Amino acid sequence: MDAGKAILDTVDRYRQRRTAPLVLELDLTEGLTEGPPADPLSAVLSMRKTRLSDVLSGLKRARQDSRVKALVVKIGGNPLGLAMVQELRQAVAQFRASGKLTVAFAETFGEFGNATVPYYLATAFERIYLQPSGDVGLTGVALEQRFVKGSLTKLGIGYEGGQRHEYKTAANMFTQDHMTEPHRESMTRIVESVIEQVTVGIADGRRLDPAKVRELVDRGPFIGAEALEAGLVDGLAYRDEVYDEVRQAAGGEPHLQFVSRYARAAAVRKLPNPTADGIALVHGHGQIRSGRSGRSPLGGGGAMGSDTVSAALRAARRDEHVKAIVFRVDSPGGSYVASDTVWREVVLARKVKPVIVSMGDVAASGGYFVSMAADVIVAQPGTLTGSIGVFAGKPVMRELLEKVGVNSELVAEGTNAGMFSATRAWSPEQWERVNAWLDRIYDDFVGKVAEGRGLTRDRAHELARGRVWTGSDARSCGLVDELGGLEDALGMARKRAGLGAEAPVRVYPRLNPLERLRGPESSEDKAAALTRVRLDAWGPFARLSAELGFPAAGPLSLPAWYRIQ
Repeated sequence: MDAGKAILDTVDRYRQRRTAPLVLELDLTEGLTEGPPADPLSAVLSMRKTRLSDVLSGLKRARQDSRVKALVVKIGGNPLGLAMVQELRQAVAQFRASGKLTVAFAETFGEFGNATVPYYLATAFERIYLQPSGDVGLTGVALEQRFVKGSLTKLGIGYEGGQRHEYKTAANMFTQDHMTEPHRESMTRIVESVIEQVTVGIADGRRLDPAKVRELVDRGPFIGAEALEAGLVDGLAYRDEVYDEVRQAAGGEPHLQFVSRYARAAAVRKLPNPTADGIALVHGHGQIRSGRSGRSPLGGGGAMGSDTVSAALRAARRDEHVKAIVFRVDSPGGSYVASDTVWREVVLARKVKPVIVSMGDVAASGGYFVSMAADVIVAQPGTLTGSIGVFAGKPVMRELLEKVGVNSELVAEGTNAGMFSATRAWSPEQWERVNAWLDRIYDDFVGKVAEGRGLTRDRAHELARGRVWTGSDARSCGLVDELGGLEDALGMARKRAGLGAEAPVRVYPRLNPLERLRGPESSEDKAAALTRVRLDAWGPFARLSAELGFPAAGPLSLPAWYRIQ
C-alpha cells in the first residue's frame, strides 16, 4: 500500500513538473564556456560550467514556449568577456521582448571593486536586485600595461625585437619603458569605444540619459543604498526574497530549471534526422598552434590546433548534408604558419558552400588571419579584432649569466646556427634575416586581407599596421561585415544556404564513440580532428620564453592585457 502510494505520488509530481509554469535560471558564478570541450582535460575543467551555445539556444526556444514565464540570472564574480556579455544581453533583450519577466540578481557587483562589465550585463534585465551588503562597482573601463624593460636592464637581460608596424605593441613591455604614441592612440580609442557602448547600453536598460550615466560612472563605485538611490538597481534583497518574487510573478507553482538543462532536454526530445541538411558549427578557441587542439595540464588555457580545426573544416566541407559552415573564432592569435593552414581550409570551404565567421571576445592577429577569408564576418561591438601585424624577438641574457657566474660557450657549424641562442645578440646579417621574415609575413597578411575583404592593398595597410580595433570600429572600416552574435551568424548561414529557420546545427567533427576509440585512418579521416592534452608550445622561441616566464605564443599574437572584462 505504501509502495503504491509512493509510486502515485512520484507520477503526480512528474505530471505537475511537466505542466507547471517554468522559471528559467542561469547561474554565472562560474562563468560560461564558449563551446564543447576541446580535449579530455578541458572536459574535466569545464564540467560544471554552462555552455554559451546552450544558453542562446535555450532562450531562443523559450521565447515561443508558453510554459516559460520568467528568467532569473545570478551574476557572479567570475568575469565574462565584453563580447560574450553583449551576446547574452542580446539574447536577454529578445527574450524580454516576448513579454516574459527578466530578473538579474547579484550578491555584489565587485565588492568595492571594478565591475562595470557585469553591471552592464545586468542592465539588459527588466529588474535588478542587489544583496543589501553588496556594492555596484560602476567605475568605467581601464586598460593597463606594465613595462619591464627597466627591470630586465637591472637584471642584465636585453631584449631584441622587431614588429610590423607601429601599432603592433605585443613586445613593447620588453622594449619600452612607456607607451609610444601609436600604442597610446590605439588603446585610448579602444577604451573610448567600449565606454560609449557601455554607456548607451546602461542608459537604454535603466531608462536614463547617457550623460547621466556618464556622470554616474565618474562617481562610482557605489554602496548598495547609494546605487538604489541613483536608480542603478531596483531593490536591495536577498536571494530568497528575489526568487519568491519571481515565483509569485510566474503564477501557480512554477518549476525552476537551469537554461542549459531546458535547452538539452528540448534537443533530446527533438531528435532531428541525422542525415537532414543543416549547418556545421566549427569552434576555434585559444592560442593558434600547429598540430592538434588541446590544453596543457601546466596551465595557459586551451590551444587552437591547426590540424584539428583544419580536419573539422574539411569534414564539414565534404559532408553533402552540410549546406553552410559557421566558424566560431575566439583567439588572440599565435603561429603564423598554423594560422595560414587554417586560412587555406576556410578558402577551400568557401569555394563550395557559404562560410560565416562568428567572433567571440577576441579574434585578433592570427585570430583575424583565420577569419578574413570568410563570406561574412560577424562580431560583437566589443569584440577585439584586427591587429594585422607581426612581431618577433628574443631575450639576450649574457650579462645576467655573467653576473651569476655562468659562462656560456657555443660550438656550431653554420653561420647562423646560434642565431636563436639567448646568450648572443643578433649580428647585422642576422637582423637582415629577421627583417626579411617580418616583411614576408606582413606582406602576406595584408595581401590576404585585401583579397578577402575586397580592399585595395593601400587601404588594407592603412587599417593594418598592427592596430587593434573594437568590433564596432572594425565594422565601420570594413574589417567586419555585421554586428551580432552566434545566433545571428547561424541565421545568416541558414539564409545563404536556403534552409529553414529550424534547420539543425551540428558541431564538427561529428564522431561516434567507435571512431573516437580507433583514431584516424589518415589525415583525411574526420577523426583527425580529435584533440589531446598538449605539453608543447609554439616555435623556436618557446624554450627561451619559458626560461624567462614570457608567453610562448607566436608572431601573430595579441597581448593578454587587452582583455576587457
